[in-house]
Amino acid sequence: MTPDSHNNLLQVRNLRVTFRTDKKNTFEAVKAISFNVPRNATVALVGESGSGKSVSSLAVMGLLPAETTIIDPDSRILFDGRDLLRMSDAERRDMCGKDISMIFQEPMSSLNPVFTVGFQIAEVLRQHMGMNGKQARARTLALLQEVGIPDPASKIDAYPSQMSGGQQQRVMIAMAIACEPKLLIADEPTTALDVTIQKQIMELIAALQKKHQMSVLFITHDLGLVGEIADHVIVMRHGDVRETGATRQVFTAPQDAYTKALLHCRPSLDERPWRLPVIDDYISGAAAPGAAVRQRSRGYVAGEENVLVVDKLSKSFFLREGLFGKREFHAVKDVSFTLPRGKTLGVVGESGSGKTTVGLTLLRLHQASGGTALFEGKDLIAMPDKEYLPYKRRIQIIFQNPYASLNPRFTVGQILLEPMRIHKIGATDKERIDKAYWLLEKVGLPAQAFHRYPHEFSGGQRQRIAIARCLTMQPEILVCDESVSALDVSVQAQVLNLLQDLQDEFGMSYIFISHDLSVVKYMADQVMVMHKGQVVEMANSDELYRNPRHPYTQTLLSAIPRGVPA
Repeated sequence: MTPDSHNNLLQVRNLRVTFRTDKKNTFEAVKAISFNVPRNATVALVGESGSGKSVSSLAVMGLLPAETTIIDPDSRILFDGRDLLRMSDAERRDMCGKDISMIFQEPMSSLNPVFTVGFQIAEVLRQHMGMNGKQARARTLALLQEVGIPDPASKIDAYPSQMSGGQQQRVMIAMAIACEPKLLIADEPTTALDVTIQKQIMELIAALQKKHQMSVLFITHDLGLVGEIADHVIVMRHGDVRETGATRQVFTAPQDAYTKALLHCRPSLDERPWRLPVIDDYISGAAAPGAAVRQRSRGYVAGEENVLVVDKLSKSFFLREGLFGKREFHAVKDVSFTLPRGKTLGVVGESGSGKTTVGLTLLRLHQASGGTALFEGKDLIAMPDKEYLPYKRRIQIIFQNPYASLNPRFTVGQILLEPMRIHKIGATDKERIDKAYWLLEKVGLPAQAFHRYPHEFSGGQRQRIAIARCLTMQPEILVCDESVSALDVSVQAQVLNLLQDLQDEFGMSYIFISHDLSVVKYMADQVMVMHKGQVVEMANSDELYRNPRHPYTQTLLSAIPRGVPA
């Protein structure tokens, strides 16, 4: 046992991880990094996608693919004084799951859909604790209750698909703490969750850490979240550690330009700069924290021309009950709003609030159950399909997941040309190709992208391709459905700047759907708050954030992570 192991539960020394990309080439993902996780403390590992933070945690767990991974012989991962890299496979398996456990980012892909959640938690207890079936079930019930699952006696026999995203993540936490591990690794455990559920999960992890005296290694790209839970911060970029220190020190006096960039790229609730700074602005020295910047004003103004007027829009789904019965579910109930030309309506609410259903119903991807949507005086809801066809071009949508919304068999050029051909935009193919190249330049992608496939691009670049595809139609209304929620903070800033530039240049109107209230504050002129399919509050964004009236709005705003508490 090393002297440091008395204070530090986990010591990573000179960790270097390389992947074989093919027979000849390799890629160094982690470059000789070192860090500590003290006993009974929470350490945040922060960085963008590709920084090496998840690879580092998977190296600790021994979950990297052996056939393509090379870990440098000089690397050391000491847990409680024992080197994990020099253990046998059997010793490693026994330790991982019992003394070290992990919560993964996406619970639906981590939980087995064909087994009940109770069976999956009990399996951990039988495997590592040697419990029999009766003991494991009793302990599973206690765990479900501890992590805040409502009615654990019935939920223990539920399948993952029968639970919400927040409940699935609680099941993952129950599984991770089942054996009372000394170290809990949480890899982006709240990225896809609503702000209120995110707050609940963060409070739960913090409470469990104190109760069980665990150490927690929390992996995220959101520094606002880190400030509320972590004792220490490790900032990574391109496989290197750029800065380490106590959380308050890193937040109040960051030393590295990259750390400063991460802290300032995310939209703030206190100001609305004309353009959001991006990572390169700080690395190059073009932006300085605290420097005076031009602010953008927001809000609807009386007398503006409305491009869209929605009145009592409703949408119901019918759910099967029993063998022959069915039950009506009101997803959207009597939603009314206006959208002026060149302005942005923000739509916020938790999952299941009906905000995405509103967008899809306006685009007629769902058939409305009632109400009207007047676009230049014509009702989009009531008009026949043939009459609606020209309007498809004028109202477009950017979907949440750029990985699923682009055809993997089409090149980017084909993706951009297809809608122009269908809607007969451009007189010739040459004219359309020229426009496609112009759009790629407009969204900040190189001309070479025209001949490449979607899988060759990052998530942020794919979202830019999706935006370019929408722009081929020259739309007047763009529905942005959680279009930046899965992106790193710096890529998110780039996409938000792009959307704002396009609105400034072309006068487009946006319906901006998001559960990220900081982003909505930055983008929206007016905010519509939805809860259980209904509008509970609507006001200009500055007024709503300054003086929320409805208790649900107040709950949403109170859940926004704000960094280091005063």
